[in-house]
Amino acid sequence: MYKKSINAFSEAKKFIPGGVNSPVRAFKSVDSTPVFFEKGKGSKMIDIDKNEYIDCVSSWGPLIFGHANETIISSIIETSKNGTTYGASTEIETLIAKKIVDMVPSVEKVRMVNSGTEATMSAIRLARGYTNKEKIIKFSGNYHGHGDSFLIKAGSGAVTLGLPDSPGVTKNIAKDTLIANFNNIESVEKLFNDNSKNIAAVIVEPIAGNMGLVKPQKTFLQELRNLCNKFKSVLIFDEVMTGFRVAAGGAQELYGVHPDLTTLGKIIGGGLPVGAYGGKEEIMNLLAPEGPVYQAGTLSGNPLAMSAGLTVLNLLENKVYEKLENISKKIEDGWNKNIIETKTKAHIARVGSMMTLFFSDKNQINNYNDALELNTMQYAKYFKSMLNMGVYLPPSQYECLFLSTAIDDDDIDHLIKSNKKALEELK
Repeated sequence: MYKKSINAFSEAKKFIPGGVNSPVRAFKSVDSTPVFFEKGKGSKMIDIDKNEYIDCVSSWGPLIFGHANETIISSIIETSKNGTTYGASTEIETLIAKKIVDMVPSVEKVRMVNSGTEATMSAIRLARGYTNKEKIIKFSGNYHGHGDSFLIKAGSGAVTLGLPDSPGVTKNIAKDTLIANFNNIESVEKLFNDNSKNIAAVIVEPIAGNMGLVKPQKTFLQELRNLCNKFKSVLIFDEVMTGFRVAAGGAQELYGVHPDLTTLGKIIGGGLPVGAYGGKEEIMNLLAPEGPVYQAGTLSGNPLAMSAGLTVLNLLENKVYEKLENISKKIEDGWNKNIIETKTKAHIARVGSMMTLFFSDKNQINNYNDALELNTMQYAKYFKSMLNMGVYLPPSQYECLFLSTAIDDDDIDHLIKSNKKALEELK
């Protein structure tokens, strides 16, 4: 069934470290061999063995309208006829910047980059330049790309100084990253009180998406806002996942809490590599060439990505979120019914079209410590069952589903029936 993928993986490992260009693709978390794909259309992906799957990952979020959307593809093709890159300014960069400013509540100016990691790295540099402070606070279980400052683990204890989580990250860099517990404002308060004059920024996923989907508790984001105001620190929302995904204005629109800086990615590239960061004009004006904080990129504002992204943002105006909510709720309701009927120790967390099925004895996952207790072996078995029934899920218990408008009623029916069978097989 997967013979060509198995062979392709063996060949890839000869030339690519681990055989993949991003670790989660190796399928190690689900004790399996990665599937190699050759085509996607609408809600479906087809692998090199010609197996077809309903895609519930959407390239980790960007493909909100599914694969090979004709309007988006047309915009890329037409733009490419005039050239793929100039290393110089184009009007479309201004058009998409204006669109982002119009849609995201807290953003007054925006700078385009090429990835989410580049956006978060640049945002914390800007925050340090603006505040003239050195330390940042991040949260256990939040992921902000692979910048050195973010690859820090919590260590022992509820609140601790960060330690390097990867070889190549120096202790000197790690000492400037402080670790707090998601949904625990007391852990943040303690770090502020202990470092009251030297915290440049707090960076947070307003809806955590890298320990499975974990919602912020009722007042958590507002209390972060209040602390940053009190200690004159910059609040950064990492909305690379949630931006334009959970609402037109992202999580900050959903929860009514406005950060000083926002990082964006995924959807604003329409499936092409992209990132962005934006925020208050006073802060953004510190960026070169207007100010002293340096950041540059040869392919930043690439016309193909800008064209695809602008097309997507324009398409979001047509009751897209109502449709996504309808699709996502039907799947959630069907899966919840299956969980009850099969008496499986599991529950679902969902915000809009982002969703995780957690295999856990707990009724709710609130933080990284809760996530560490998840039954990852059970998820691995579930993943493989669903894959064999033509459903492509995230190859990790700690990742989210991202659903698209291309999923139709037949897909939903198949997803619910397959889920029921997979849960029964776990018994």
